[in-house]
Amino acid sequence: MTHLSTLRTGSRLLLDSVAALLLVGCATTGATFRSGVGDAHLEHPPYYAGATVMADSKPIGHLPIAYQRGATQAPIFEPAGSSGSPASSLLREMNAYLDSLGVTTGLLSAGASIPSGTPPDVMFGCETDPAGDCLTPGAVTEGAFQRSGDDPTMRLAVGRPSTEWTTGIRAALDRAGAGRALVLTLEVAPYRITRTGWRNSKSVALGTGHSVKLPWLTSIDEPVQVLQLTGALVDANGRAVRIGAEGLFARRTGIVASGAGLQALVTDEDVAKLRASRREDLAGQPLVWQVALRHLVAQLTGKQELALR
Repeated sequence: MTHLSTLRTGSRLLLDSVAALLLVGCATTGATFRSGVGDAHLEHPPYYAGATVMADSKPIGHLPIAYQRGATQAPIFEPAGSSGSPASSLLREMNAYLDSLGVTTGLLSAGASIPSGTPPDVMFGCETDPAGDCLTPGAVTEGAFQRSGDDPTMRLAVGRPSTEWTTGIRAALDRAGAGRALVLTLEVAPYRITRTGWRNSKSVALGTGHSVKLPWLTSIDEPVQVLQLTGALVDANGRAVRIGAEGLFARRTGIVASGAGLQALVTDEDVAKLRASRREDLAGQPLVWQVALRHLVAQLTGKQELALR
């Protein structure tokens, strides 16, 4: 049985609205206008947008992967990120693995510090209405949101960093002798449920070559909460060159709760399980998060051979 503490309603709660109001007034930082990559509306993975990355005379640097708790909803609805938490342990393992890939240079190892200010914010999740709620198939085929196709798309976008952050990343790149920076984030976001085949089979397309099946009676009117990795390759001026996302884990909502308009929340226990979860459909059964991280880094750096390891 799913405990009440692991559920929330599909509509925006008052706490989310209050949190959003606190952010009003910043018309530059976080805006997608002139961020470097325009909004993309994607029907299926791979979830990437922006220019094809070409080789550069300078190496690509990377910052440590960060956990953005509360990216799309109030932080209290998401796993803890404090020291000793499963999310903190997962980040430590991810950053060690990122360093081991050897395709980017750790900017902090070159003596730089994490830039202060607001970093570029890669946003990926189900397409929403003006109130911020995920669109349902009915909302797409009827009314103001009418467009071709039966299902809503997924929106991929990036918000501009603050001037302070851009100044800091430029200094970090100069110190490391790098030309561009890889900025990766672990976060929770809502994904839409897709239907396939004459049986109307339900599933969630998490990312490159990765989807999970859902019970046939699962309601498609409510999204599912997904723990994902997002990333951006940015130049020395803080403008995004390429952005993308790879889902790691989908929190399946029970049939009864789903029918009642509730969403199951990603919990600390889910993150703990993800640390050891493996892709049984792939040779060698690699860890789920390692496969996703390789795909993300490969796409954002142009090192496609990395995804084949």
